[in-house]
Amino acid sequence: MVMASATHKILVVDDDPAIRNLIYRFLSQNYQMESAEDGKTARAVFDQFNPNLVILDVNLPDANGYQLCKELQSRTDVLVLLLTSRADENDKIHGFSQGADDYITKPFSLQELGVRVGALLKRHRPLKVAEQQRLIFDKLVIDPVRREVNLSDQPVPLTALEFNLLHFLASHPGRVWRRAELIKEVWASDYIGDPRVVDVHIGQIRKKIEIDSTQPELIQTVRGVGYKFEVPGKPELNGKAER
Repeated sequence: MVMASATHKILVVDDDPAIRNLIYRFLSQNYQMESAEDGKTARAVFDQFNPNLVILDVNLPDANGYQLCKELQSRTDVLVLLLTSRADENDKIHGFSQGADDYITKPFSLQELGVRVGALLKRHRPLKVAEQQRLIFDKLVIDPVRREVNLSDQPVPLTALEFNLLHFLASHPGRVWRRAELIKEVWASDYIGDPRVVDVHIGQIRKKIEIDSTQPELIQTVRGVGYKFEVPGKPELNGKAER
């Protein structure tokens, strides 16, 4: 299992007590843990515990896991790992489109779960000084300290992963990134999930910041290679043109 700081907090939500308790005991070796058996309890525990990561079963007795994922991420920048017994590709794509950071299919090994959890929590790291400066591209403003994006002075609601991906691309305007490179830089080097997750999240970001998401101007597809962030001129740092 990937070792990590015990200050990281994880909430596991699953109505199956055997799975819930197994995950709880395994991860409690390295993390602070809380658990819930349904959506109602999960919401109450979430507000009090303020976890860094939620391991969330898709099928709960009183809640839709996809909607609960979206709801929790609207409150904080929490990471979400979805659990499901369905291996259908459309289910995975739907989960990613609702803001999920990763997706694991039952049955799974505890070792695999540990690796995925460790990779996800690596995203929560202090910003370097150079990474703290706002990026301003005309009407689009990306503030990495507040983790806020504004377009035409209106806030843009992004999930934690969408923000990380947009900020990374915008920090390297004009640079073309392959999917594998983006996964290494944004998801973490030991991410073992579906590489098409990049396409899903790019699509979600485009819907929120592009005038026409079918003909994107900011995040462009480089056919056969990957993606790049492209804008006229150079970005500004804290309101001053970069030189």
